Order: sequence, then structure tokens, then C-alpha cells
Amino acid sequence: MPLVLGIDSSTQSTKAELRDADTGRVVGFGHAPHPPTHPPRSEQDPAAWWQALLDARNQTGSVAPQAVAVAAQQHGLVALDDKAQVIRPAKLWNDTESAPDAEWLIEQLGGPAVWAELCGTVPVAALTVTKLSWLHRKEPENFARIARVVLPHDWLTGRIAGRYVTDRGDASGTGYWSPREGRYLPEVLTVVDAERDWSGCFPKVLGPLEPAGQRENVTIGPGTGDNMAAALGVSLRPGDVAVSLGTSGVIATVSDEPTADPTGAVAGFADATGRFLPLVCTLNATKVTDAIAGLLHVDPAGLDQLALQAPPGAGGVVLVPYFDGERTPNRPDATGTLTGLRSDVTAEQVARAAFEGVVCGLLDGLDALRAAGAPVDGRLVLVGGGARSRAYQRVLADLSACPVEVPRGEQVAAGACVQAAAVLHQRPPEEVASEWGLDGARAVEPDLRVDAEAVRARYAAARGEDAPEREAR
Repeated sequence: MPLVLGIDSSTQSTKAELRDADTGRVVGFGHAPHPPTHPPRSEQDPAAWWQALLDARNQTGSVAPQAVAVAAQQHGLVALDDKAQVIRPAKLWNDTESAPDAEWLIEQLGGPAVWAELCGTVPVAALTVTKLSWLHRKEPENFARIARVVLPHDWLTGRIAGRYVTDRGDASGTGYWSPREGRYLPEVLTVVDAERDWSGCFPKVLGPLEPAGQRENVTIGPGTGDNMAAALGVSLRPGDVAVSLGTSGVIATVSDEPTADPTGAVAGFADATGRFLPLVCTLNATKVTDAIAGLLHVDPAGLDQLALQAPPGAGGVVLVPYFDGERTPNRPDATGTLTGLRSDVTAEQVARAAFEGVVCGLLDGLDALRAAGAPVDGRLVLVGGGARSRAYQRVLADLSACPVEVPRGEQVAAGACVQAAAVLHQRPPEEVASEWGLDGARAVEPDLRVDAEAVRARYAAARGEDAPEREAR
């Protein structure tokens, strides 16, 4: 029985799954935490990722896999010197110190529409290119030492394979690689530093079935970003929509055609199969409900219970969840807001408002995907750590007025396993995911008596915008 190992290196932890390469059956699992981060400065030492990877891998058992692939948090900047040593802690996707650089880069290149056409995405603080600009501006001595720039999954794959490579999915989140044209963008990098020779600074972009190398007879997949792996892990097909609830919130779909949204709401990423992954990301998701649980002195299960005891709409209480700034909409300096409070407000109402605020923000993202021309008429799939929450399941079903599918397991690690098996067997990853049955899930049906439009209209008013006109899914 050939085995494959999938690694999910997220902001909070590393998870590892060992699966049967032919059937997808899980035969081992491991988990190890990462050091916590605290935006607006959010940084981690890549050495901590490597140690967590080793710890999680050891928990999966002693049997050696035939192939391995790494999926990791997108966008993070890992700067290496000419000896391949890490120059400084990696700046992560949720570090917002480069927000001024995002605004400057947009202006320098001629505006949002130019960026959308070039790389599919209008820069926000999350993108790697803004962090490069920040390093050039704030730490010129460290910037001058750069010999190579890689992403978190590139760095981890490089530790395993002995060479630095990437894939089109993760490369598409840098802001200096074009998913439409499949090339790095020197015209963008010149804006960051016109005097530097950027050739040779970035890893080769591998195809979906192209191995990164071999180590002790183990085939190493190209790896990818966490959102791309999650799409594989639930066998996402064109038109299906995945809602991911982790530290951040993500709503994404697979498309056969690239998108270019000049409003900046939709990131026009590539996926891990050769197609595209239009995506909207918010900075604030489960950490919002975790924070409210702390304020109400309950654990996550207790917060779920409180929220489900409150009526839909939380009795008029609305929480705008911009606790650590926000990426979509682009408000890096924003804070959270709680409105609609009266003297008889209850803990149940506040709990319900927290879940509804996070979900309303993500459903605004669904509207943005539709407006950008992305297909969104398929399944609605809830993934990530927050998918275990009955309150998130219920609120998403009710406010979307759609059945919500909740798959089992760890979707990012599963997607990394899919990629490893696809490279091992040289078969399209989407075929592997389908044959493993990763599109199987239980469904949460919506309560169509809930006035979802009223709830979302109050949310739009609380965040200072009119409620958009919406089409039915």
C-alpha cells in the first residue's frame, strides 16, 4: 500500500496527514503549534515551522511515505541571503505594516485597473510584493542582503527537496507573478527597486504534476498555498464555492478563466490544477468569535450554545468584525464595532452578532465574486477550523439561504495529500480528489423563514455602506 504525506503549515500550527495513495484513507495524523502572532506586526521564525513539521510528521507514525507535498499560509515573505540563510523573521499575510506600501505601489504603476490586468490582484498589505517594498523602505540593510525571495511553502519544500521551487497557485498570491500569462513581472519588481537585478531571485514555478525532487526515494510534490490545497481537499469544481473559517475568512471558487477585478475585492489567483481560484479574503474570522468567547467567559462550545439560543438578527445587535484591521474591504487601520445595544442586551445576542458579523463579511465576498464574473452556482462548502462550529454552520446556511456542506477531516492537509498522490501516480489532482470521495459531506439546510436580507442590510449599515443589490444563488 503506497502512502502519501500531506503537510498543512498554517499561521497557528502544522498538521500532517498520512494517507493511502490509492484510496485516500487516513492512516496517521499529527499536529504541532506555531508561535502566536499579534497584528499589526505578524512575524514568525521559519525555523519554528520546520520544527513543527518534524513534530507533526513524527506523530503520524514510523512508516515512510512514497510521496510528500507541503501546503502553507500564502503571501508570507521569507528573505534569504547568498548562503540560503533566513535574513529576518518572515512577515506573514496578516501583517499590516505594509499597508502604506500597497497604496504607494498601486499609484506608482498607474492605478488598480493596471494591477488587476497585470497580476489579477490589486495590492493590499497581505501580498508579498508589499512586504518587499516595506523591507526596502524600513530595513534597507536587510533588503540589500537578499539573494532569494521565497514563500512559506517554498521554504519548507526547499528544506525537504534541497532546492527552492514553487507552484502557480502560491506564486499567484505574490503580486509579482501573472496567473494569466504564467510569468514573473519585472515591470512590478522594478517599481520596488529599479536598481536591483531581480533575475534569479525567485523560485521556478512548477506545473501541477511536476516533482520538486526526490529525497531518500520519496517523491516531493511542488506544494501550494493553503487555499489552493483546501480546494483540492474538498474536490472543488468550477462553480462550487468554498467558505474557509480559520484565523482569516476566505470565500473562493474554481474557474476555467482568470479574473481581473479592478475594485480589489477579488484576488485573481491560480489554483493547483492548472485552472484559477478567484478568492476573497478577510482578516478576521474565528479569532473574532474566540475574542468574544473570552469577553463572555465561555469556551468556544459555550459561545456556540449562546449564539444558537438567540434569534436570527441578534435582536438588532450588529458586530462589524474588523478587530485587526481588514483586508476586504481594504481598511488596515479599522477596529471592530458593536452597535444596536440596549439596556436589556443579552450575552446570547452578542454571541449571535459575532457569528453573523463574520458570515456577513464573507457573503459580501460572495457578491464580489459574482460581480467579477466568477461562477458561483455550485455547492457551498464550509471548511477550516470554524466549520466544526454548529453556530457558524447554522448562520451561514440561514444567511446564504443555501444548503451548506460540511466535509470531514482537515481539508488543507488532505489537499496536500491529493497533490502528493497525483505527482506520484502522474494523474490529474482533481481526478484523485474525486476518486477519494473528498466531495462527500453532510448538509446543513437553511431555515428559509429567516429574513437574511434584513440581517445583511443592518450589517451593511453598521459598516457604513448601503446594502448591495443581490441576485439569488
